[in-house]
Amino acid sequence: MYSWMELGRLRISTSQRGKLISAGYSTLSSFSSLTPSHLARELMIPEEEAAQILKAASDNSRLDNTDGGQAIVNGAQTAWEMLHEEQLFPRITTSCADLDDILGGGINCKEVTEIGGVPGIGKTQMGIQIAVNVQIPVGLGGLGGKAVYIDTEGSFMVERALQIAEASVSDMSEYNDLLRKSHACQVSTKPIDILENIYYFRICSYTEQMALINYLEKFISEHKDVKVVIVDSVTFHFRQDFEDLALRTRLLSGMALKLMNLAKTFNLAVVIFNQVTTKYTEGSFQLALALGDSWSHSCTNRVILYWNGDERHAYIDKSPSLRSASAPFSVTGKGIRNSASNHKRIKLM
Repeated sequence: MYSWMELGRLRISTSQRGKLISAGYSTLSSFSSLTPSHLARELMIPEEEAAQILKAASDNSRLDNTDGGQAIVNGAQTAWEMLHEEQLFPRITTSCADLDDILGGGINCKEVTEIGGVPGIGKTQMGIQIAVNVQIPVGLGGLGGKAVYIDTEGSFMVERALQIAEASVSDMSEYNDLLRKSHACQVSTKPIDILENIYYFRICSYTEQMALINYLEKFISEHKDVKVVIVDSVTFHFRQDFEDLALRTRLLSGMALKLMNLAKTFNLAVVIFNQVTTKYTEGSFQLALALGDSWSHSCTNRVILYWNGDERHAYIDKSPSLRSASAPFSVTGKGIRNSASNHKRIKLM
């Protein structure tokens, strides 16, 4: 059961529900060990009001547990079925063949992929590229889907998205011509069509970010052709004005769980971008992805972008199925491409 649906079932006011979400209490299980005085301090409400909220949560949980001993859990799937499903489902290309290779063919659906790096390395460029490439037609090896783009920093540029969309349409037409088969997909997509298929959300605070993440399940249920959710960046609003680290950890854990559930439930890819920070290790300061070690376990795959001299590289830092490897890439006028020192034909499939 998704957390926003759980809260929606509680007999409490809209303002109380909003305060709970802002404080990170978004699931019924998070109320289990709370006292009215503790919740009152967290929400800055009278203790009597906090007691009423806890009673509503307790009553709802009791209803859920009625005859729980006879409940049946459905949905078992064999490992072979899982492997077969993964092999059949296409991935989202990054438009860089070398990067796709180390990713096992591109960005995978049903997974959360974190991409982090220093400012100027190309994180937003890659996010826009993925939002465009998810729309490559099925006939050309793509998903033919739409994108949700969550912008927390104001770095999304629609003019840049148009440039990358124009290049994508050109690449698709060229690739279609190279197929030279009677059943080749006719490319009728226009750059403006690609822009219309990117649902853009500008987020200005962490409370807005949490509210949107809670709303996404309803939005995607109504827009079932969405095949990728991009958060650029997940970090921005959680690095400011957070003296209560326990609250931050709770909010981030809840958000990570919701994104994982979205990926698996709707068979889509979630791509979240992260910033870097300095970390004191073995007597020296080193660059590390922000939000700490606990956050690093919130994603299926972690990719770190870094400079190697004047060349951009991507490194698979963590993955249950991909080996650690690195690949060069370039940011060009057309978007993400192979490194200038290693030219190859653009890979669409």
